[in-house]
Amino acid sequence: MLASAIINQRLLEHLNTGILLLDSKLNVLYMNPAAEALLEMSGKRGVGVFFPDLAIESDEATQALYEAIRSNHSFTKREAVIHLHNHTQITLDYSASPVLHPETRKPSLLIELQGRDRLMRISREEQLIATQETTRSLVRGLAHEIKNPLGGIRGAAQLLERELPSAGLKEYTNIIIEEADRLRDLVDRLLGPRQIPRQEQVNIHEVLERVCQLIEVESAGRIRILRDYDPSIPELLADKGQLIQAMLNISRNAMQAMLEALPAIEQPTLSLRTRTIRQFTIGHQRHRLVAKIDIADNGPGIPMELRENLFYPMVSGRADGTGLGLSIAQSIINQKSGIIEFSSQDNKTVFSIYLPLE
Repeated sequence: MLASAIINQRLLEHLNTGILLLDSKLNVLYMNPAAEALLEMSGKRGVGVFFPDLAIESDEATQALYEAIRSNHSFTKREAVIHLHNHTQITLDYSASPVLHPETRKPSLLIELQGRDRLMRISREEQLIATQETTRSLVRGLAHEIKNPLGGIRGAAQLLERELPSAGLKEYTNIIIEEADRLRDLVDRLLGPRQIPRQEQVNIHEVLERVCQLIEVESAGRIRILRDYDPSIPELLADKGQLIQAMLNISRNAMQAMLEALPAIEQPTLSLRTRTIRQFTIGHQRHRLVAKIDIADNGPGIPMELRENLFYPMVSGRADGTGLGLSIAQSIINQKSGIIEFSSQDNKTVFSIYLPLE
């Protein structure tokens, strides 16, 4: 029996599914390493703790656990939003099954946990990447159809200008030429960076420090900038100028949102944070090492109606905005097999840039 119990415990310890055993009062009797990782609590600290204090959901959810033990019926809940003891939030699928304790034979509850955040994020990223590819194809086709007639219009205006008898009439042809050039420049901006990237070894913190200098100048010192850098992040092969442009576009949007919200914001603050993540999936590709750059602000947040389409060209929440900054930033990061994500609520918006370091 002892050998069998040891084998069973070793099997549980190697499962990717989180497993917990609770007593009839919902106190934790056992949790395997996968459950420790999901709930961000070691087994030594977790054993004996009231389970709803580890994974806080709702009073109704707690009552459902008690009812499962009382009625001896299992249940499963999908995509439950759980608040952990350390104030972080995760999404889980979990099942509760009444069992008898293998030693005491007392009524107990077996909890199986499956993390959903990673799967949901991968699915969201794949959808975002596919949407961006479709949008880029559409913009390229549209740009081709616009630029061809624009060239003809501009050329015809230049020829007409030579034939006009009065210098006063040339003002009208100049308007045609200038507006054609403006439309051409707009289309070029829609297409994003067109130069071949100049690949070089880049320190991401040098990029961020350059962005900080530009933001301090543009904001005339009205923005407080906080830095939280991981100095162990290795250099990456990239176009330094394009990376500065991508980070600056995001930071400039944050700066403008905070300054426009004054004086409602007591101290506009831009926070830059860098970390590395191991074995991280972007879209459908898994990377051994990824740099994560968080650009956060304490502005008013992104309006709900803009969030689904935020990275589309020409989408802007500002009256004088072009809506191209984030689209261009995402295009630059995508060229490096990375991605940009964001979360937003009142007084806190965070853009997270993920860049593979291989």
